[in-house]
Amino acid sequence: MTEAPPQLPATHRPLVPAWPPRSAPRLFVGAPLGEGEAVTIEGPQAHYLSRVMRVGTGDAVILCDDVSGEWAARVEAAGKRDLTLTCVALLRPREEVPDFTLCAGLLKKDRFDLVLEKACELGVARIQPVITRRCVADKLNLDRARAILTEAAEQCARTALPVLAEPVPLATLLRGWDAENRKLFFADETGGEPAARAFAAAPGPAALLTGPEGGFDEAERTAIRALGQARAISLGPRILRGETAAVAGIALWMGLCGDWAGD
Repeated sequence: MTEAPPQLPATHRPLVPAWPPRSAPRLFVGAPLGEGEAVTIEGPQAHYLSRVMRVGTGDAVILCDDVSGEWAARVEAAGKRDLTLTCVALLRPREEVPDFTLCAGLLKKDRFDLVLEKACELGVARIQPVITRRCVADKLNLDRARAILTEAAEQCARTALPVLAEPVPLATLLRGWDAENRKLFFADETGGEPAARAFAAAPGPAALLTGPEGGFDEAERTAIRALGQARAISLGPRILRGETAAVAGIALWMGLCGDWAGD
């Protein structure tokens, strides 16, 4: 009787590479995803996969559809202008992000790009651009802004894209807030309750209102403070740029009340 070959110790056995590998590229797609579904990637996304990431037949790509979640997909065919993939397995369902809205005064393009990118990475559910009297910019290219949010979500492994609303004047935002069952934390550069204390005292659905380059004028401050759900807060002893205030305020709220806080 032939003896079975000796088993190697676990530490000496060859490792089976994880699939999909952690280095697999991630993409959001518009098509609905499901096990066995075929997905065609074209245009800039195909160029990114084939030319930048050098993806070929048999390689793994992680796909998200902002509905069902995150899927491991296998490349079935890689052409010069398109790729065909098959969804193999659901890796994660679409995540539940904290019910937090950023109401950000419009800034110059590069600075508002930063706000969009970091707000997505930090986990906000919704972004509402706001037009105030001192805004240098009064328009936003929504298609470009959504592309920035999508790229940020792909980079930070989000499975749920933030909702991006069209810019509205501050007065319009305040008029419609009575229907909102959430606190509006107002980052007032003239002072207010320390942000950490205010956030901790009012958990639940919330929003943060930050200003433009020149801040809010006195009439705007008065109108905001007159809102029943508004709560003026201070983000420290220094006057922050609009993009800094947005990032700092989101991070602090997420640490105290959001999904950084733990159970």
